[in-house]
Amino acid sequence: MFLGCFAARQNPYSIYLSIIHTTSDLESICSSLKTLNLDGHFSSDNVYHAARDFGNRYHSLPCVILRPESVSDIAKTIKHIFHMGASSILTVAARGHGHSLQGQSQAHGGVVINMQSLREQEMQVHAGELPFLDVSGGELFINILHETLKYGLAPKSWTDYLHLTVGGTLSNAGISGQAFRHGPQISNVYQLQVVTGKGEVMNCSEKQNADLFYSVLGGLGQFGIITRARIALEPAPKMVKWIRVLYSNFLIFSEDQEYLISAETTFDYIEGFVIINKTGLLNNWRSSFNPQDPVQASRFNSDGKTLYCLEMAKNFNPDENDITNQEVENLLSQLRYIPSTLLLTEVSYLNFLDRVHVSETKLRLKGLWEVPHPWLNLLIPRTRIHEFAEQVFSNILRDSSNGPILIYPLNKSKWDNRTSAVTPEEDIFYLVAFLSSAMPASTGTDGLEHILNQQKIILNFCETTHLGVKQYLPHYTNQEEWRTHFGPQWEIFVRRKSAYDPLAILAPGQKIFQKAIPFS
Repeated sequence: MFLGCFAARQNPYSIYLSIIHTTSDLESICSSLKTLNLDGHFSSDNVYHAARDFGNRYHSLPCVILRPESVSDIAKTIKHIFHMGASSILTVAARGHGHSLQGQSQAHGGVVINMQSLREQEMQVHAGELPFLDVSGGELFINILHETLKYGLAPKSWTDYLHLTVGGTLSNAGISGQAFRHGPQISNVYQLQVVTGKGEVMNCSEKQNADLFYSVLGGLGQFGIITRARIALEPAPKMVKWIRVLYSNFLIFSEDQEYLISAETTFDYIEGFVIINKTGLLNNWRSSFNPQDPVQASRFNSDGKTLYCLEMAKNFNPDENDITNQEVENLLSQLRYIPSTLLLTEVSYLNFLDRVHVSETKLRLKGLWEVPHPWLNLLIPRTRIHEFAEQVFSNILRDSSNGPILIYPLNKSKWDNRTSAVTPEEDIFYLVAFLSSAMPASTGTDGLEHILNQQKIILNFCETTHLGVKQYLPHYTNQEEWRTHFGPQWEIFVRRKSAYDPLAILAPGQKIFQKAIPFS
C-alpha cells in the first residue's frame, strides 16, 4: 500500500503542481507558515540562491527560506506542514553549503531550510579516553577542524573538500583517503539529533532509537534532518608527509593500492587519480613538491600516455621525524612506481586537509568555479575494476578529461551495513569519481552536452556488462531506478520512509518519493 502511494500518480502529481503553482496559490499556501512563533524567521529574499547548487544544472525555486535559530524552528515548521496533510504540496529540503550536484538540496515551491543559520549551540569538544565533538548539523568541517585542533584533536574521517556541512556529508557517507582505515564519516558518529518528517525531535544512537540512527546515516535526507551530531575524534598530528608517484601500468597501480589499504603498517591517507593526455605534469607539481631524484625527474616524459598517480600521506609530529622517514622509506620500497616520479613535500595537517580550497580560490579568481559540474561518482567491485579501466580510460576517455578523475580502493569491512548507504557486494571496492567542469556555451569536448554523453556511455557500459556498480551521491529520475540501486535494501528503505516521513515531505530533490496526494 505504501509502495503504491509513492510509486504511482506521477502524471496526476505533475498536473496538480501545474494547477496549484500560481503566484496567488503559493502565497496562500506559504502564508500560514508566517503565523508560526519562531526564534528565527522565514524569508522570501534571495530564493534564487536557494534554487542553485554546486552542480549548477538544476534550478528549482522554493516558496520560502527558513533561517532557523533553533532546532525548535525546524521541528515547528515540519510539524506544521505535516499537519496540513497530504493535500498540501509543501515539501522541505535542508540546505547546508549547497554543494549538491543534481538539485538534491532544492524544494520546488516548498521550504528550503538554511542549515547554516542554526546556531542554537556552539561546538563542544570533549577530551578524554574516547574524545568526541558535539556540533550543529549546519556547521562546516573546516570550522570543526580549526576548533578541534585547539585541543590537539581532529575527526578521524574526512572528505577531500572541507567546506561542507555535517548534515550534508552524513546524509551521504563522507569519504576521502582516510576511509580505507577509519571507514566513511558515517562510521565515525556516536549520536545524532534528528527532526523527522513528522516534526518530531529525536535523539538516536546505536543504543537509542537505533533504527532511526542507521536510517539517517547515508539516508539521503529521506528520514530526518540532522540538527546535531556527536563525532568521534582522535589525536591530531601537526605535520604530514605528502607523497605522489606515477604509474604507467594500471594493473601494477591497482595492486599497489590494494596492498597499502590491507597492510598493517601503512600510510594514513591513500588516494589515486587518472591522468589522461597531460604533459609537463611533474613540472606543474614541483612548485609544491620536491622530486627525490631531480635529474631523473627532469628527464621524465609522459609522451601523452595515460598515467596513474598514487597519492599518499603519512601523519607525524616533528619529534617523530626520523622514525616517520624510515616508515615512509620502507613502505615506498614495497611499491612499483616509476622511480623518477617520486615527489614529496611536508605541510601542516591543516593545510593538507584543506588542500582543495587552494584550488577553489584559484578557480574563483578565473571565474571558473560557478560553472556546471556534471560529476559522476561510482563504486566499482574490485574484481571488475580492470575491465572498467580498460574500457573507460583507454577507449571512452582516451583523448581527454574535463576535470580530475579520482580512483582508490575502500575496505567494505569499515562500512556498517545497518546504515542506508549502498555499496558493492565485495570486500574491496573502488571509488571512481569523474569531477568534470563544463564550460558554459561550449559545444566542444569541454561542453556540458559532450560530458553528459560520455557519462551516459560509461553508465551504459556498466549496465550492459553487469559490473555490479553502485553510484555514490546517486541520482536517478524514477523510482524503478532507485529500486535497482538499493536492491535488497529497498524494502527496508521504504519501511523506514513510512515510519519517519510518511507524507514524503523531506528531500524532494532526491526524486526517490513523491509527496502523497489524495485521489479525487
